[in-house]
Amino acid sequence: MRQNNRTSTPARLARSIVFAAALLGLSGCSAPGGDAAPAAPSPGPQESAASSPAASPGGTPAAAATASPEAAAEAPVQQEAAPLAAAYADYFPIGAAVEPDQTEGATAELLKRHVNWLVAENAMKPDAIAPAEGTFTWERADRIVAFAKANGMGLRFHTLVWHSQTPEWFFRDEAGQAMADETDAAGREANKKLLLKRLDSYITAVVSRYKDDISSWDVVNEVIEPNDPDGMRASDWYKITGTGFIETAFRSARKAGGPGLKLYINDYGTESPEKRDRLYELVKDMLAKGVPIDGVGHQTHINLEYPSVESIIESMEKFHALGLDNQITELDMSLYVYNDLSDVGPVVPEDILQRQAARYGELFAALRDRKELLSGVMFWGIADDHTWLSTFPVERTEAPMLFDRQHQPKPAFQTVTDF
Repeated sequence: MRQNNRTSTPARLARSIVFAAALLGLSGCSAPGGDAAPAAPSPGPQESAASSPAASPGGTPAAAATASPEAAAEAPVQQEAAPLAAAYADYFPIGAAVEPDQTEGATAELLKRHVNWLVAENAMKPDAIAPAEGTFTWERADRIVAFAKANGMGLRFHTLVWHSQTPEWFFRDEAGQAMADETDAAGREANKKLLLKRLDSYITAVVSRYKDDISSWDVVNEVIEPNDPDGMRASDWYKITGTGFIETAFRSARKAGGPGLKLYINDYGTESPEKRDRLYELVKDMLAKGVPIDGVGHQTHINLEYPSVESIIESMEKFHALGLDNQITELDMSLYVYNDLSDVGPVVPEDILQRQAARYGELFAALRDRKELLSGVMFWGIADDHTWLSTFPVERTEAPMLFDRQHQPKPAFQTVTDF
């Protein structure tokens, strides 16, 4: 890979610490944990870092998704480029993660032309919806729902339960103390019941509000961490309730939303055999208990080299064999491999754009060929002027999408649509 304008590694590492601290647990959905070879560096989020943004990104905070120095609004949406979603009309929906302010202006026009499915990058996470117990702030989420409905787009929800971007009130006992610090057995049992009651109330309120508008739901996000005990992420949710929060979340969502909703367990790094197999064990166990899981969300934060397309397909095949649906929920492709803190410079070299194009083309050819395995592909953004990767793990040039900073189609757009 060509590397232009590189700063020193120590400087990059120092900056990495600053940005990792700022983004820890914020991204998105998703944020990777400690897999041996994540698709991208891992934050703490959505949710989710290289493989997650956190989430992987599971969704980077709006402030962290930097805008382009160029004025994207000055460049009209290229009408010669065939609509992306239309190219996949016979395969599966194509979507993008958005912030509420992107439902107006240049980005909105790009979305309206090229996608038919939306997810909120941050506006539907617990901290955005319920900053205090019994207090709900719906306005930002409602703006995204209204935009989708006005433009005939489908919606998926991200996310009801996550270890990050969840307000602290969930995890405080009646006296205001941290539930996870309780050592008395009776106290721990009381805390577990209180937390699960709060979770049920929260999910009931949220699902009841949006059940007629949103069909696919990330119910729990990023609960697997192979390096933690039992392969389960050692979050407050798990420390206080064990896997009880997972059961409660899915049952509450089904009760509030009815049989028509599709309920997903979402994670990053699902192409890694170690993580994939632990997730498979968990899901199989939950299904045996009658927990209503309909599918698996694969964040799919990838880079120019990792993971292999074959491993992505193999993971979906494994869950499909359980009778489950698959969705790619947070797709983007970093220009950098894991632990590479370099910077390609202000202009992405053409050879890198061509490598990205070839890899995107390979992935989508495989998805088209195995379309029975999945019901949708969601990008974690729409264009390079807004991406969590611009500041994670360090601030630098990134270009993970099919559209550039001026909202024009890149070589990758051509390889994805030229079939």
